[in-house]
Parts: sequence; C-alpha cells; structure tokens
Amino acid sequence: MNQPTTGLLGQLAIFHGTGQELELARHAVPPLQPAELLIRNLYTTLCGSDLHTYCGLRQETCPTVLGHEIVGVIQAIDPAHPALDLNGDNLTVGDIITWSIFSSNPDSPNSIAGIPQKGNELFKYGHALVQDGDAFHGGLAEYCILKANTGILRIPEGMPLPVAATINCSVATVAGALRMAGNIKGKSVLITGMGHLGITCAAMCRKAGAEWIGAVDISIERLEDSLHFGVDKLYNSRGDYSLLVQEIKTDLPRKAVDLVFDMSGSPEAMELGLETLAIGGMAVWVGAVFKSRCLPVNPEKIIRNLLTIKGLHNYNYDDFRNALSFLKENWYRYPFEKAVAKEFSLQEVEQAFQFAVKNKPLRVGIRL
Repeated sequence: MNQPTTGLLGQLAIFHGTGQELELARHAVPPLQPAELLIRNLYTTLCGSDLHTYCGLRQETCPTVLGHEIVGVIQAIDPAHPALDLNGDNLTVGDIITWSIFSSNPDSPNSIAGIPQKGNELFKYGHALVQDGDAFHGGLAEYCILKANTGILRIPEGMPLPVAATINCSVATVAGALRMAGNIKGKSVLITGMGHLGITCAAMCRKAGAEWIGAVDISIERLEDSLHFGVDKLYNSRGDYSLLVQEIKTDLPRKAVDLVFDMSGSPEAMELGLETLAIGGMAVWVGAVFKSRCLPVNPEKIIRNLLTIKGLHNYNYDDFRNALSFLKENWYRYPFEKAVAKEFSLQEVEQAFQFAVKNKPLRVGIRL
C-alpha cells in the first residue's frame, strides 16, 4: 500500500502572521511514520476561522499552513494503518477522502467520553506549527500527511469537491449542534448567522422535521440565499434588537422559539436568541470561536424559564459520519455547490484571502 516519497517535493503556502503576505515555498515530503497516510490535496475551502486568523481576530502558532476543509486523494498508506475509514470501508491508494480536523489519543478520558476533539495528544490540521520534517498538515499545500488516529471518510462518487470539502468542518459541526439540540421534529428554530454554518443548519433542521425556521443576519444577500436552504422567515438584524425580538415573537403561535442556534459568534445575536426562547427552550452556541465581549446572563430568567445553553467546539466522529450521510443524500437538493463564490489556484492564495475578506462570500475555493 505504500508508495515511496523519497525525493518528493511539494508546494505550500506558509502563513507568518497578520499583515504578512503568505509565502509560497517548496518542502521535501518526509517518509511516513507508523499508521500515517500521504494525501495529495485536491480542494480546500477557506473557512471563517481561516479568515479570522488571516485578519488577526484569532491567533495561531506561526508559521503555519492554514486550511482544514480539505478533500484529497490517497497517495500512500503506511502498513501499520488499518486501511479502513470510519464507516468500515476499505481504503486504497487512489481513493478520494476527507478527514477529521483533528487526531487525538482514542484511549484518553475525553475521547472515551465522546469528545475526541478535546482528547489528549490533540493535533489539528490547518492549525499546527511548520517545522523541519513536519510541514504538510494544512489544506493550502499540495500534500497533507494524516497522522495516526485521524478519522477518515471516503467521498462518494459524484459528489463535487467544493461540496465535499466542507464536510470535515462546517457540516460536521452543524451535525454536532443538532445532536446536542436533540429532537427537532415539530419545533420552531431560530438561526442567528447565515454563513455556511447557518445555511447548513437550516437544511439539516428542515430535513429533521422542524416546523418553522427563522434566519437572522445583517446581510440581506445571505438572508435571501438562506431561503433556498429551508428557511421560512427572514430577519435583518441591523437596527433595534428589542424591536427585532418582539417581531420574532409576534410571528410565532407560542410567541417564542423552541431552539436557537448561534452560528455568528456575535454577542448581540446570542443575547437576542436568549430573549426569544420559550419556556423550556434551548440555545446552542457554535460561532464564538474568537475573542469577544462577555454576555450578561440573567440567572433567574434561566432558572424560572427552564432554559438550557449548550456550547459546541468542533465535533465527534459520529457527527462527522452524520455529516457525510446528510450531504450524500441532500447536496443536490440544496444549492450547496453554489456556496463557493470563486476558485483560485494555490499560487493565487493571497488573492483568494483578499477576495474573501472583501466580498465575504460563504466560501472561497482553492483548487490544487
């Protein structure tokens, strides 16, 4: 199953910090360590967290190779790897795959508890330090070396690469959010933030049987696009939040919503969501993965209204599998392929980031 990597060179775009242009360089591809795989990257989408790092809203250890929403083709498999994906399917050279954003020790307490993304010996793709002999661990490179204990899923034939690339971050994270929310059927759902997480959440909630789905965002264009992903009512959040809360409540028979998913990370959006919740309602917060102000929370209201607040960072392996299953059945039913507004080559990576920052599309694609 192994193919030699001796003498193999690969190009990569190295991020040195905010305000510095990404460096295009060539590094030697190192030999595989036990249970590792060599992947030839095919497609990477720029996630919101990549843009936050690029703009300085969040800090990563530098230098690094950004990009974690990746699809690639297997070039080599170390003999110590079981050559099986998370669904138990055989893996062979030439298979097109995606993989979990992390690897971690499967025997650590958090992994055993179903939180492998917080397990011991955690390694995150697109977030690691570039070092001699260990540089290929991000999507903005020709190659990626998958470490032992990385979850892998084969991409079904016919699924477009721009769609498949989002499975291992945006779609899997939303799958985790719905898992935490529990039964969606027959419930009213409000989603704040209609980026890729938001539209995916709307489509998944519609598939799960939500009775009503409302969408909140500051962008009219994103709100209008969300109608194609199962949303029933749009709310522009530019303006007075107290008036917006009353508008949302007025639109619902119970005068409140059962579930709120925040995909924006905006403190104001999370506060709005809490104000719209019905007695016994739940808020699931996903978007706040960068520094922001603290939220004032009224504990008496939380207690008397029996409210629940849950937070989710990344996802577990079941979420990852469920994400693939959802897209396998639904990517052509919703316009997920149109989420990528423009594609660039690896040599154009600086232009890709600048385009994404300026235009704020759902996704920008890097075709390798």
